[in-house]
Amino acid sequence: MTQPEFKHYDLQLVEPAFDSPLTDLIIELNYLKKKRLGGTTPAPVFFNLKSIFHMMESIGSARIEGNNTSLLEYIETKIEEKTEVPIGVKEIQNIESAMDFIEKNVKNHPINRAFVNEIHKIVVDELPTSPKGEGDKTPGQYRKYNVQITKSKHLPPDWMRVDEYMNELLDFINQDKGPKFDLLKTAIAHHRFVWIHPFGNGNGRTVRLFTYAMLIKLGFNVDVGRIINPTAIFCNHRNNYVKYLELADTGGNSGILDWCEYVLRGLKEEIEKIDKLLDYDFLAKEILVPTINLSIERKYITDIEAKILKKAIDKKVIQSNDLKDILQGRHSTEPSRQIRKLVDKKMLQRLGFKDYVISFGDNYLLRGVISVLGEKGFLPHFDEKS
Repeated sequence: MTQPEFKHYDLQLVEPAFDSPLTDLIIELNYLKKKRLGGTTPAPVFFNLKSIFHMMESIGSARIEGNNTSLLEYIETKIEEKTEVPIGVKEIQNIESAMDFIEKNVKNHPINRAFVNEIHKIVVDELPTSPKGEGDKTPGQYRKYNVQITKSKHLPPDWMRVDEYMNELLDFINQDKGPKFDLLKTAIAHHRFVWIHPFGNGNGRTVRLFTYAMLIKLGFNVDVGRIINPTAIFCNHRNNYVKYLELADTGGNSGILDWCEYVLRGLKEEIEKIDKLLDYDFLAKEILVPTINLSIERKYITDIEAKILKKAIDKKVIQSNDLKDILQGRHSTEPSRQIRKLVDKKMLQRLGFKDYVISFGDNYLLRGVISVLGEKGFLPHFDEKS
C-alpha cells in the first residue's frame, strides 16, 4: 500500500443537482422532520424500546472500532448493574453516557469546542490508552502530534493545523445557510471531522455522537419519538461506511455528494423504521407478541407470565383486576401478587397507582425482544471485524 498523503481541500457546501436522488432525500427528510408525530404506541413502551436501540447503537459504534464485546455479555452486565466491568463493556457504557449528555444539553448549548471536548472526555473516560486500549492520554484536548489512520489512504493534517481546521468546521455547522442546507451540512461535517482526526484516539466514536448532536439540533428529537443515532446508519455495514468516507476523502464534488447520499438515505430508512414502531397494531403483532412466544419457546418465562404479558399487550395498560380470568379459581390476592412479581422482574412497569405496561428490563425478555427486532430488520447487524 502506498504511503498516505495529506491533501487539503476547502470546506464548503456542495449542492446536488435539482433532479438528483440526493435532492429528493433532502426534501423527504425535511418533510419527515416537520411531520407531526403521532402514533398509538404508549410512550413508556416506546421509550423502553428507545433504550434498547441506544444500547445496540452504542455496541455498534464500539464494534466499528474493533470492540468485540458480545451482546449477551453487555446485557448481563447492564442488568446486574456491576460496579466492576470489563474494559470493552466500559467503552460501550461511555457511549451511552455521552448520548445521555447530548440529549440533556444540546438544545440549550451551542455545539462548540467545549461541547465537543466534553463528548470526547466522556467517550474515553477511564479507558486504557492506545495502543492497547481505546482511551486517550489527553481527554477533551486536541492532539499535539501527527497521526495516521490504519488502512486509510488519507493522512490527517499536521497537528499544528488542527485548531484552525476545527474552528473552521464549528463555524461551518453554526452558520445559518437555510433549512434546505442543514442536512447536507450535517453529512459534510461528519466527514470533515473524520478527515481532521482532531483527537489522539476516540475520533470515530466522538464524530458519530457529534453527528447525533447536530441531528437533534435540526429537530430530529428523541423526546418526541424519533430514535435517531447515526451509528445505526454506519454500523450496519462497516465496510460501506469506510468506502464512502474514502470517496469523500478525495475532496471532489462527486465523492462528497455520494457520501451525503449514503448518510441521508440511511437516516431516512431509520426514521421509517421508527414510524412503524409508533403504530401499536404493528408493534404488538410484529414485535411484542412474537417476543412473548419466543420467550415461552426458550423457557425464559412461564406460561402464567406469558398470559399476563399478552394481556398487557392486548390492553396496552392493565390493572390487577384484568387478570381475574387468567387466574380464575385462585385466591383474590393472586392478581396483585403476580403483578408485583412481574414488576420486580422488570417485565411490567408501573404507571401511576394501579396501571402497568409491558417492560423489557428483565434479562430474558430483553434477549427475546432484541432477537425479534433483529429478525424484523430494526436493529443493526454487526459486520465481522475487518
